[in-house]
Amino acid sequence: MKLVVRVKLLPTPEQAAALEATQRTCNESANWLSVRAFEGGRTSRAALQASAYTELKARGLSAQPALHVLRKVADAYTALKANLKAGNVGKSGTKRYRKATSKPVAFRPDAAQPFDDRCLSWRVSERTVSIWTTSGRMKDLAFTGQNAQLVVLASYRKGESDLLRQNGHWYLLATCEIPETALNVAPDGFVGVDLGIVNIATTSTGTRYSGRRLGRHREADRLLRAKLQRKGTKSAKRRAKRRAGKEARRARDINHKISKCIVAEAQRTGRGIALEDLTGIRERVRLRKPQRVTLHTWSFRQLGTFIAYKARRAGVPVVYVDAAYTSQECCRCHHIDRRNRPSQAVFACQACRFVEHADLNSSHNIAARGWSLWVCGAESTASVLALTA
Repeated sequence: MKLVVRVKLLPTPEQAAALEATQRTCNESANWLSVRAFEGGRTSRAALQASAYTELKARGLSAQPALHVLRKVADAYTALKANLKAGNVGKSGTKRYRKATSKPVAFRPDAAQPFDDRCLSWRVSERTVSIWTTSGRMKDLAFTGQNAQLVVLASYRKGESDLLRQNGHWYLLATCEIPETALNVAPDGFVGVDLGIVNIATTSTGTRYSGRRLGRHREADRLLRAKLQRKGTKSAKRRAKRRAGKEARRARDINHKISKCIVAEAQRTGRGIALEDLTGIRERVRLRKPQRVTLHTWSFRQLGTFIAYKARRAGVPVVYVDAAYTSQECCRCHHIDRRNRPSQAVFACQACRFVEHADLNSSHNIAARGWSLWVCGAESTASVLALTA
């Protein structure tokens, strides 16, 4: 499986200036090529290379960086076509659709630029890299990172690395090919994970990851952001942007910690993980306005993605179950009734009088559905193998 390791570069002022000039030249060339591709209607890699390779080299790019610019532009138009076909930018004729198709794809001056092993070489033991720039080869460019990530980088790096500038700092994003652990094909049940607003995640083993403290931080951030937006000055906008980045980093860190704990628990007990299929949840649910803000701003999809890739790396099976009525169904007698939820935190079955914390009850239902789905899938696979034998 592929993972991305991010290391922070530590350039001198002269090295930083050379990196900035290189990134700016590459993205200016990409914008020039994008306009040409848009006007000519030829956006494939082969067509762009045949018509613009020589001119890109004349703009200050050597052979490999010129090819990377060609591929970056071609891939951008390929992604645009895929999004148009999938309806991700609205229906044909809408304002959003017209905006996406009426002008060339544009690249920011600080957009990431890919480098391969011909124009970027790593010396992980020395913590330096040698990288191509428009002013010549730059050697002994220092970098730093977490020790665990550097071990992964030294052992499994493979393919391209992206040069990225973010908030005045320089980073390299390296692709690593990590060997996967053999999948546990005979799990001893499943750990059901219920995702929510008050409790970010609740597992069927009884672990709750509360979001109350985090909610207070997020509410304070939301109020400050609204205040800065009302002010509208340049300094207020800069501060709002920094706060938004801080919120995103906090959410990402919390999601990483929660997903790591859930996967570790499932691996230790020899179980799989059952998650709710929350596709389209924002359109389906009806909530009060304060809850709507929380639902639409918390990255539940990111948490599910983190759980999935960590589980894959650990060999833990993951299944996605239908989320319908998991909060209204009794995990004991399976009676479904809206009155089973007298409050947000309490589940009280109207049929068998079973009482439990609502999120824990939901997680038990998710675990049971995950096991049923796994058994059905295993049986169908076994029958196919028997027929082909």
